[in-house]
Amino acid sequence: RAIADHRCLWTGQKGDVILYDSLSHASIRDGIRLSFAESFAFRHNDVEDLERKLKAATGQVYVVTESLFSMDGDFAPLKDIVAVCNQYEAQLIVDEAHATGIVGVCGEGLVQELELTNDCFARIHTFGKALGNHGAIILGSCELRDYLINFSRAFMYTTALPPASVAMIGAAYDLFPKMVGERNQLEVLVSAFRAAKLRFEKLDSTTAIQGVIIPGNQEVRELASNLQQQGIDVRPILYPTVPQGKERLRIILHSFNTKDELEKLISCLS
Repeated sequence: RAIADHRCLWTGQKGDVILYDSLSHASIRDGIRLSFAESFAFRHNDVEDLERKLKAATGQVYVVTESLFSMDGDFAPLKDIVAVCNQYEAQLIVDEAHATGIVGVCGEGLVQELELTNDCFARIHTFGKALGNHGAIILGSCELRDYLINFSRAFMYTTALPPASVAMIGAAYDLFPKMVGERNQLEVLVSAFRAAKLRFEKLDSTTAIQGVIIPGNQEVRELASNLQQQGIDVRPILYPTVPQGKERLRIILHSFNTKDELEKLISCLS
């Protein structure tokens, strides 16, 4: 296991091709830019578009996606992506940042929950979300580990995690399997929010990341400010971070949120 401070540390070579989901996190996009490979986006969660691009690609091809997307709160169709990657001998890289600790019986993430571990070239679990820390880990083969240690400049010349952070990360992983009640509580809150009738469009998410569309930067800023004044910590997501007209409140539900807190949020948006 290689612990690091960045999400995307492996370096594609000249002649390689990287295909990435168009809604991939900005840090993934920045990591791709560090490589020598060509890169092309495929439409979000569109396996047919991914296959078209795989057919046209030459050389070694890497496919990059998130398991749980940070802005829309939806899951990647990983089983279908794995199938098409295997068909075209492409290497799959999955970012589990927002699934870590949340998805799976023990919070192990979507790849393990779907039993696709052996179908992934690499998985990235970040420590800045559910773990409340910083840094990340890359899971893959011994060959990948040795390659990153010896050839990944972003890894070799970054600062190592301090021992205190490593200990905190270990403690968090010890807790995750025991937090079944918390994950169940989170599911209850998500279901209640999804069932609520709001005066705004909601994105179709079954996860803790819930998006409420408020078109216009000024409009979503004002609504977020009103909610914050009432003690509800919800942040606006503005254009150009999201497409124009798709500005939104990005609501993150937590297992420690109470029924009363959720009802207050729903009341303010109804």
